[in-house]
Amino acid sequence: MTKSVLAINPGSTSTKFGLFEDSDIIFSVTLDHEAKLLDEYPAVADQLPFRAEAIRKELETRSVNLNAIDAFVGRGGLSYPVEGGTYAINDLLVHDVSVGVSGQHASNLGAMIARGFADEYEAQAFIVNPVVVDELEDVARLTGLKEISRNSIVHALNQKEVAIQCARKLGKTYEESNFVVAHLGGGISISAHRKGRIIDTMNGLNGEGAMAATRSGALPAAGFLNLCFSGEYTRDEIYALITKNGGLVDHLGTGDLRKVKKMIDGGDDYALLVYRTLIYQIGKTIGAYAAVLCGKLDRIILTGGLANDAGLVKGVTEMVEFIAEVEVYPGELELEALAAGALRVLNGEEVAKVYCGKRP
Repeated sequence: MTKSVLAINPGSTSTKFGLFEDSDIIFSVTLDHEAKLLDEYPAVADQLPFRAEAIRKELETRSVNLNAIDAFVGRGGLSYPVEGGTYAINDLLVHDVSVGVSGQHASNLGAMIARGFADEYEAQAFIVNPVVVDELEDVARLTGLKEISRNSIVHALNQKEVAIQCARKLGKTYEESNFVVAHLGGGISISAHRKGRIIDTMNGLNGEGAMAATRSGALPAAGFLNLCFSGEYTRDEIYALITKNGGLVDHLGTGDLRKVKKMIDGGDDYALLVYRTLIYQIGKTIGAYAAVLCGKLDRIILTGGLANDAGLVKGVTEMVEFIAEVEVYPGELELEALAAGALRVLNGEEVAKVYCGKRP
């Protein structure tokens, strides 16, 4: 029988959702929310009634029968770390994303909205491959200081979906394949996927890897130390430089690559240098994660919004194609990935995992 799934992906100033009948998307919608309106809510979780009602109203205009939906699936938020997969949304997960045990982000609302609808309409509720997917090997966690370890914050939802699709294209399964996947968007994450697991990844929120539209990427430690103790910045301002005011924003005043390209077309040599540096750092980081896999890759995959830029794709490809063939999946497949994860459980291809909270 046909399975009906509503996939929900809350973003910082928007809510995306789509209705699927099996793997076919019936429609998708992006509801934009004014930042000033969202700022009125003291915490992310406080936005829950507003976001859920906005979805409900849109579905009513499309005459969607919510009682006929088999599963509601939400973008996984900042819970405690988990391994990849599809998780049934339980009370513990709702609690942990509600309080933001690993941070406050709009994606935390995904599980809450999906669970609310599922309870009301007697359906199942899931999350799929949240950003806190952590499958790192032990050697990837240690650093040169025993007080500091690495953790995984990664665009796991889109990365794993494009890897699954690429493996299928090659006549293999994800669990049989090795990939380096570069998600190139407002944030960048580049990861080594070995036999169905993300065994190492750059965490842009930790100041690792390539710079991005809004993130600094890796910085020389001594220079960064001097900046921290210069007296010119508070701790919060320093963190903002790493996570949302760095990269293209710090250099050029915009994180929009289209505007950067217009600067270049207008003869801005510094904008050209920054653009070339962005390409250089992406290629360099891909090379590092190819080394994690000993160069034994089925493909290098470029995805995310920046993968729509032909010049960037060409520049990165020229740097890394000696390692493996490059596949490009521009944009993101997050709604499709959410629906696919839910459908694998509904169709008996996978068993939903159980979220257990903080690891012992």
